[in-house]
Amino acid sequence: MIQLQRLEGFYWVARCEGYARAARAFPYPITQPGVHQQIKRLEAELGVRLFERVGKDRVVLTPQGRVLYDAVAPFYEGLPALERVLKTGDVGGRLRIHASGHVLRHLLPPWLRGLRAQRPDIEVALFEAKVPAVPLVRSGETDLLVDHLPEVPPDLETRQVGKTRVFLVFPSGSRGAARGLVTPVPFRDELFITYSSDPHLRELQLAALAHFGVVPRRMYAADSSETILGFVAAGLGYSLLASLEPQGPKVEGVTSLPLTEPAREFPLYVAWRRSPQRNPLVDALLALAPKP
Repeated sequence: MIQLQRLEGFYWVARCEGYARAARAFPYPITQPGVHQQIKRLEAELGVRLFERVGKDRVVLTPQGRVLYDAVAPFYEGLPALERVLKTGDVGGRLRIHASGHVLRHLLPPWLRGLRAQRPDIEVALFEAKVPAVPLVRSGETDLLVDHLPEVPPDLETRQVGKTRVFLVFPSGSRGAARGLVTPVPFRDELFITYSSDPHLRELQLAALAHFGVVPRRMYAADSSETILGFVAAGLGYSLLASLEPQGPKVEGVTSLPLTEPAREFPLYVAWRRSPQRNPLVDALLALAPKP
């Protein structure tokens, strides 16, 4: 295997076209005989000549040497810029984000447009999470989650980036729609559509119904708010959904009204793993985070 130290000597001799000039150009002290020895050992390892002498103090690359130089030169020439990037923390790369479907559709797009405009070197991978992806953040399988958290885990750092409000959603034109106070009471005999994958959201829905003395007699369950809205639009029943939209979910065939009481708002958090070494990609995204 080629030793990197010898490749460094090869690079400087090829660039300077001479051993004495290469020794002076090295980023650390080295003698001309030391550089010459590196090249001789490298040529012995490869079994080919890398340089041809064309003058008293000038050498040029052989065809084999040119192939090797074309391979290693970009690395050595990029080192100064790489060092600056690492020291300043402005590193690019892949940022993995898990978020609920509602957040993916309504909160993240303008946020990520700002990130793309300022940091095109950051690639974003988005994943829809049916439940808050706290275990994935803890294990390092994802960098961030953006979601409502029933409780903020002490081992994660968080920042609030939004809030949702609860809306009563029912089929447009439904006779149960009441003017004035918005409550689920007029729909108490209708089928209620709840969450199947997130027990916390389902418990919140049922607790809100219980506040009004409503106990669903029949229920359907769906994995996401989008699926629930599809069921409502089809006239199958009604539901309670939290939404970032000021006027509530906007789906053809669905009427959305803000629940009168309890007029609860649920905070949305961006959360990342607590660590002594902050992820610079996370910091780049947080710098553009929306304010709740």
